[in-house]
Amino acid sequence: MKTTVAAIDFGTSKIVTLVAENSGSQRCDIVAAGVAKYDGYLTEGWNNPGQLDEAIRRSINDAEEQSGSKIREITVGVPGAFTRVYATQVTITLKGTDPRVTSGDVKAAFDKASQNLANMPGVVIHSSPAWFMVDSGKKTLEPVGMKGREMTAFISFVVGNRFFVDDVTNRMADLGIVVTSFYSTSAGEAMLYLNEQERDHTSVLIDMGYLNTEIIGVEGDAIIYHKVLDVGGGDIAVALAEELDISLSAAEDIKRKYVYGIETSGETYEVPGADGQKGTTFTREQVKPIINKAVDEICEQIKTAIDEDFGSLGSWSSVFMTGGGMSFNRGGKEYMAGKLGRPVQETPRRTTKLNSHSFSSALGLMDLIIDTIEQQRQPAAGVGGRIKDFFRSLLGG
Repeated sequence: MKTTVAAIDFGTSKIVTLVAENSGSQRCDIVAAGVAKYDGYLTEGWNNPGQLDEAIRRSINDAEEQSGSKIREITVGVPGAFTRVYATQVTITLKGTDPRVTSGDVKAAFDKASQNLANMPGVVIHSSPAWFMVDSGKKTLEPVGMKGREMTAFISFVVGNRFFVDDVTNRMADLGIVVTSFYSTSAGEAMLYLNEQERDHTSVLIDMGYLNTEIIGVEGDAIIYHKVLDVGGGDIAVALAEELDISLSAAEDIKRKYVYGIETSGETYEVPGADGQKGTTFTREQVKPIINKAVDEICEQIKTAIDEDFGSLGSWSSVFMTGGGMSFNRGGKEYMAGKLGRPVQETPRRTTKLNSHSFSSALGLMDLIIDTIEQQRQPAAGVGGRIKDFFRSLLGG
């Protein structure tokens, strides 16, 4: 059976509407990607609310033209800036003369954990476990059938901002589109780009966009740390524009061409003149200190978040970088690695379509949606079944 899914992702500089088909022959075939640039948001809200409706319309119309179909229902990704992550640990007693973990026990753990959110404002859009532990045994994501007296679970909830949920729902309704559910783009991105082994060792995904940088700490199938910094690739361009007295678009061009850590003799950057005037040439010696200072300040905030705020990375942990803020530059990840004092890897290419770092959040969102659809088609997990089939059905809103 073929299922068509439409999803919309709100980045800090563009809105992406994806249309994908899921069938027995192909898990996720992206048939359309509508992209519209806009002024984005910071943690306080939209930078230009009056522009938003038109940007949404352009993105959706573009996707409709590519797919040849009208979008009447859509799934919305909630960006990290409009979410908060709550991770909580709970313990339940296993019952019976020969107590073993059942899917009912797992559900009871989720229910007990959710009670800790009673006074948390917002809408739960994602819930998943970092690990389960029976008695004092090893951490696992497959506890069903294990024998013991009690089970401890470390469970994470992603809570969406009520303003975002209501605002986007109303804007979609004005376009005649029904929002079917809300998903965490942060969770989707982390699950798509970090494999199980990396998540088991606790890893970090750094997504540097244009206006913000998202730091996602992951263990098991859960986000256990999350922070959004109001700095990104745009800050590098602004620094260049101000220091060199050039337009922001010209600064963006220089930022994209810049190569980190590789000294090239005589390297220059040309900025065309306006209205027929002669252009300006800048040397690497002029550009380098401006870019490095801006990036160093961003890296210092990232390092503080990882080492001091999160502080849960071990020698086996990995750090990955994605997003359009810095990932496109040669030498970018190596430069960041030097500033963070630990290796930094690029996220792997998981798809053949839209495999640019600038589409990481949109692809992660769609992958999470498709994964949830597939899991909900499976029978409920029982003793001996895969408990992931159970808690994956809890994903989404």
